[in-house]
Amino acid sequence: QVDLVESGGGLVQPGGSLRLSCAASGSILSFDGMGWYRQAPGLQRELVASITSRGSPYVSDPVKGRFTISRDIAKNTVYLQMNSLKPEDTAVYYCHIEDSYGRISFGRGTQVTVSS
Repeated sequence: QVDLVESGGGLVQPGGSLRLSCAASGSILSFDGMGWYRQAPGLQRELVASITSRGSPYVSDPVKGRFTISRDIAKNTVYLQMNSLKPEDTAVYYCHIEDSYGRISFGRGTQVTVSS
């Protein structure tokens, strides 16, 4: 079992930036994918961004141009740089990993609140 530890959430004003980090207890190269989902109150959990074991990034349309996903293989850590944050970005952000069978595991989540 792999542990995922998220950090970096918090309260930020609209237009501000945050960087989320997700540290895995094992090598991130052993996963087919790793990244971030988010869930706002009353809504379904949605994929925000992910990066494959080969380093190919994906960013969803609602955050494209504002969010960037990256990784540090040596630190087994994936990052989500969030710029130009909007109130609608407010959600709990969950780090996830996907194995070769398509199974997805989540971390405990970190709250991001965008408000003035």
